[in-house]
Amino acid sequence: MATRDGRPQRRNQVLSREQIIATAIELLDTGGEGALTVRALTERLATGSGAIYYQVGTRDELLDTVTETVITAALTAGPGGGAGAPADEIRLVALALFDSIAEHPWLATRLILQVVRNPVGPVTVGIFERIGRQVSALGVPRDSWFDAASTLVHYILGAVSQNARIDGDASDAEPDREAFFDATATALQELDPQRYPFMHAIVGQIGGHDDREQFLTGIAIVLDGLTRPR
Repeated sequence: MATRDGRPQRRNQVLSREQIIATAIELLDTGGEGALTVRALTERLATGSGAIYYQVGTRDELLDTVTETVITAALTAGPGGGAGAPADEIRLVALALFDSIAEHPWLATRLILQVVRNPVGPVTVGIFERIGRQVSALGVPRDSWFDAASTLVHYILGAVSQNARIDGDASDAEPDREAFFDATATALQELDPQRYPFMHAIVGQIGGHDDREQFLTGIAIVLDGLTRPR
């Protein structure tokens, strides 16, 4: 940007790491991962690429950073933090992740990549620590802590990722949820009822279900299995 006499306009303040992260999240929310480029950041922030790389590193490093930023905020916001009953705390963590991915659809893929590629990173460790402490408090035997916590985390991540795919990525045209499920129900009704009796039986339940409530039902089923005497 230039002044009236043609000289470049100087920035009033030094570009901060926090500004870059916040702008990156805005770009991701608006257009998905494809919208997050160094060029887009430099144009939005009126700076050079060198300042971007200096503050946050490469694009992949920035994606890891914004993922950590959003997940950390989700896990620390609101009530909880170990003060409630273990099952309630697990639900709070699960819903925090569910709602965060509903707000940031791009987050589903990045979260899975963090857990798979960096099992000792702050995102993976933060989620497992919050869930694991409650597994312990539920009275699950110590030698089953890893399996129990992993089962919960895998269910949570799988469910929220599937929900994000149904809702659509921000880079695509926003689908009509009701139309999607109507089309699904219609297709199921056309299946052979003798071969697929279960699918025919649940057709009427598909369109009216609430994703969030269904998600919590799954958590309840997993918790019930973990707390039953073996």
